[in-house]
Amino acid sequence: MTKAEIHDILDGHTPLGGVNVGRVMDVLILLSAVAIALETMPELPGQVRNLLFKFEILLLVVFAAEYVLRLATAPRPARYAFSFWGIVDFLAFAPAIAFLTPQWQVLRAFRLLRLVRLLKLFRGSHAMERMVVAFRQVRGELAIFGVISGLMLYVSAVGIYIFEHDAQPEVFSSIPNSLWWAVASFTTVGYGDMFPITPGGRIFTTFVLFIGLGVIAVPSAIVTTALLESETNIQRRIREARENGEENNNETAQDTKGD
Repeated sequence: MTKAEIHDILDGHTPLGGVNVGRVMDVLILLSAVAIALETMPELPGQVRNLLFKFEILLLVVFAAEYVLRLATAPRPARYAFSFWGIVDFLAFAPAIAFLTPQWQVLRAFRLLRLVRLLKLFRGSHAMERMVVAFRQVRGELAIFGVISGLMLYVSAVGIYIFEHDAQPEVFSSIPNSLWWAVASFTTVGYGDMFPITPGGRIFTTFVLFIGLGVIAVPSAIVTTALLESETNIQRRIREARENGEENNNETAQDTKGD
């Protein structure tokens, strides 16, 4: 069995003995997410908690074996180990060591890194690849818009501080503290813990809320356009490949008739 065949089996492209390994791994990942949620329940019976512990050991062995196989069969092991998917595969089992080792129990927060396993569900996803390509195409526009949004957040925090500080010195005590109000307003969430009471502050908030709608809509439109363009390019390449294949087949048939 070649290295490429092992990768195809792990990715689910080739079944192993009639079993789709990729689908089995996906099911284990989803069950792992359920187990992580269940183990946080204080009223969980001891038998169930013990069963979850054994299931975590099974996952540790499975994901560790998968990582070792991918590392051993990778054309460039070091490059794979430090790649995005290599790090995801490593974090899929490494935090579980803190779960199993008593001296590392104090680092319980690191156990939540096991949720990184959910990212493995996107391995080999063509939709995910299109999204990555789309973000690469518009990363410049998103970066510029991110800087502009940051500046607008700061200006909004300064503005509401000017309008509301004298009326509510404890709520809008400083510009950094007012940044929380700016974030909540720009995202149109409005938790209600900080709100203007002066006429000037309310008028200013009205403008900020309308601007916040644009802050959310513009990046969505940019990414959506890039996704549509990416899909169009993919479909065009597929059509060109089919047309080239048909032309090659016709040329081969003509050559055969001529002989």
